[in-house]
Parts: sequence; structure tokens; C-alpha cells
Amino acid sequence: MIDKIKEHIVEVEQFTADSKEAVETFRIKYLGKKGLLKEFFAEFKNVANDQKKEFGQTINTLQKLATDKVNSLKESLDNTSESQGVYNDLTRPGEPIELGARHPISIVKNQIIEIFSRIGFNVSEGPEIEDDWHNFTALNLPEYHPARDMQDTFFIQTNPDILLRTHTSSVQVRYMENNKPPIRTISPGRVYRNEAISARSHCFFHQVEGLYIDKNVSFADLKQTLQFFTTELFGKSKIRLRPSYFPFTEPSAEVDVYWGLETETDYRMTKGTGWLEIMGCGMVDPNVLNNCGIDPEEYSGFAFGMGIDRIALLLHQISDIRLLSENDVRFLEQFRGAL
Repeated sequence: MIDKIKEHIVEVEQFTADSKEAVETFRIKYLGKKGLLKEFFAEFKNVANDQKKEFGQTINTLQKLATDKVNSLKESLDNTSESQGVYNDLTRPGEPIELGARHPISIVKNQIIEIFSRIGFNVSEGPEIEDDWHNFTALNLPEYHPARDMQDTFFIQTNPDILLRTHTSSVQVRYMENNKPPIRTISPGRVYRNEAISARSHCFFHQVEGLYIDKNVSFADLKQTLQFFTTELFGKSKIRLRPSYFPFTEPSAEVDVYWGLETETDYRMTKGTGWLEIMGCGMVDPNVLNNCGIDPEEYSGFAFGMGIDRIALLLHQISDIRLLSENDVRFLEQFRGAL
């Protein structure tokens, strides 16, 4: 009987099949309710005591081999069938291509660029790792100037003259050094400040700063430019300018847009005033023009700057600025289809 079982072991090892039906017939032959293994186990009680151990081990070997053979053949045939279904069926529809979504920062930045391009502003860019001259000194912030404390800066440890730019005004300095007036440019980009991360602030964020230098540029030109921008972006035509201080502009102002008080959200965002601060601006300080090789006796100009992140939070009603940098697909998919 043991020799007969061993013959079946050899047969199982050599068995192959090219169809699921053949595999099922093989399974029933050995592993079915009326299969050979059940018969062999039934014979166990008739085997001499000195042969029971070898008999049992041989049956177990046959059972394991038969089970493994059935499983491997089924898996092989399933893979072959799936492969043929994918590659041989020319009528099978193609795999859908998942469309991505623009990031809300990109959406708002593109909107801002498009609005200013309509009134003649080009786009200028510069390095995020900057030197002290372009980030501070040329902008009327010499060494030890107290206004430097307004921006908690990330300095490169091995070289205190090198830092992560705190504003894109450094791009404007580079542009003025390499271009003659008239100048009309906006500078979008990422900036860095050593601030505590919370729902309303982050250690890196995005800005768009604008610059216009020409003969006889006045504060009235600045106000009309900002009036056009706020109307186009927010659909709000009422703005106000409050006196403020920036080292590189004089006079300087904060720009507020009248958001209204129509909803509970409006009350919360504007703290019940209806007014919302959106940017800073001012006339370019003559010292800055001098530092960049432009004659302040012949030319004047204005500059403005705004945070793209804050505007994105406002326009899309996003409650936490950290969502903009966490790359959560569930959050980003909400902007699918946006330009």
C-alpha cells in the first residue's frame, strides 16, 4: 500500500494542466469527498503497527503535494487569463487617466498674474537663498537697523551674510539693478520667516510684490492700480488706505477692502468691521532707488505686496493655512477643475 501511495506522489509531482476544468478533475480525484486520499486514510486502521508511522507520513506527503499542486495551477491559470483579458481584448476600454488638480496657491497666483498682466506688468523671479544686500541693505535696512526685527530671519549658519529671503522685494532690487525705467513688474514666490506655525501663520508662505518705476508716478497711480486689482480679484470696489510704516516706502499704507457684513462668516473674518486688510503698499523710498542705480530726481515709483496664502484662505474659505502645505489628496481634490 505504501508503494502505491508513492506512485501517486510521483504522478502528482508530474501533473500539469492547461485549463481550470482539468485542475478541478485532479482535485476531485485526490482531495474530493470520495477521492483517493480519503480511501488511503480509511486503510490506516488495517496497517500493521510497525508500518503506521511510515504509512501516515506518506499519506500526509501526498495530501500536501496534491493541495499545493492545485493551488499553484489555479494561480497560474488565473494570471494567464487576466493577462490575456488585458492585452488581447482590443475592445476593452482604456484605463481612465486620473486628472490632477491645481493647488489653491497656484490658482490664486495665476489669477493675480493674469490681472496685472492686463495693465502691463511682467513677471520677475529671483533666488530664495539671498544675500544681505538684496534682502535688507538695498531696501533701506542697513545693518543694526531696528526695522530688521520686524522679520525674524533664517540665516545660513556658516555665513551670516546669506539667508532665506524674507520677502520677494529682493527680486525687485535685482530687477532694478539690471533694468532701466520704465519698470512695471510683479514678483511672486515663496518666502521664509522664523514664526510659530499655527492655523493662521507658517514659517514659509508665498507673496506677490509689485513695482512700478517711471517719470511722474504718483500716489494716485498706486491707488487706481490697487482699485482695479481688488475689483477684478474680489469683486469688491471699495477700498481704503491707512497710514503705515515700511522701511523701503515713504509714504506707506495698509490696504483694506470692504468685504461687507452679509453673513456670519463676514462678521468673523472682518471682526465685525466689514473691512479686511489684504496688503501693504507705498511710494518707493528715494534711498532704495539710489541703491539700485536709479536717479530719484528723475524717477519715482510705487510698490505693493500681498500674501498669496492669506488670499487663498479668504477666497476658498479655508480655515487652516497648514492645509496648504500638507499635500493631503482629499483636500487638494476639492480644487479639481479650477484654473
